[in-house]
Amino acid sequence: MDSGPGGEYGERMPKVVDHEQRRQQIAGALLRVAGARGLHQAGLREVAAEAGLSVRLIQYYFGTKEQLLLYATQYLAARLGERWQVRLKALGAGAGPRAVIEAILAVALPDDEDSRVFHVIWTSYLALSLTDPALDMGPLARGSEMVVDVIAAQLRKAQEAGQTPSGLDAALEATSLVALSAGLSTSVLVGDRDAAQARAVIRYQLDRLLPEAEPGIAGELLAGNK
Repeated sequence: MDSGPGGEYGERMPKVVDHEQRRQQIAGALLRVAGARGLHQAGLREVAAEAGLSVRLIQYYFGTKEQLLLYATQYLAARLGERWQVRLKALGAGAGPRAVIEAILAVALPDDEDSRVFHVIWTSYLALSLTDPALDMGPLARGSEMVVDVIAAQLRKAQEAGQTPSGLDAALEATSLVALSAGLSTSVLVGDRDAAQARAVIRYQLDRLLPEAEPGIAGELLAGNK
C-alpha cells in the first residue's frame, strides 16, 4: 500500500539530478565568489559554501580546482556568446556589416555586471595560466578567433558593397579591432576610462574603416542604450 508521496511504506524515491544543471550551478557559484573576491579566493570550500553543496560533491563533478576553473570560464564565455546572439538577433536579418560589428564590440565591453565578471575571471585565468600548465587557455583563445572570423567576414561583405576600401586586409583589421576592444575592456575594468570613452574610440575606428556605411541601430548599443 502506498503511504503517500514518499512511495510505498513511506520510502523516499531517489531524486533525479540533471548533472549539467548541477555543473552550471557549481560554475555559477565559483563565478560569484571570484567576481567578488578574486579568482585566488575561489577555493573548493568557498565555492561549495556559495553553492550550498558539499566539497565532496564539488569534487565528484570536478576532480580539481583547475578543471572547475576551465569549465566555469567556458560557461561564462558561452553566456557572453548568448548575449551576442541576442544583440545580433535584435538587429534583424537586414543589418549591415557595420551594425553587426558594432553590436559585437559593444557587448564585449565590461559595462554591466555579467561582462565585468567575465573580464575579471578571464584576466585572472590568463595570469594564472602563464605559470600553471594545468590551466589551458586554448578553448578561450579559440573563442576569440571565432569573433575575429565573424568580424573579418563582415568587413569582406562591406568591401563587396563598396562601403570600405577594396585593398583593406579584412583579417588583419578584424584582429586589430578585437585587440583594440580587449585593450579598451581592460582599461575600463581598471578605471582608466569609462565605457562611454571606450565606445567613442571604437566608433572612431569604425568611422575610419567603414566611411560609407550607416551606423544603423547598433549605434544605440555603442551609445549605451541597452
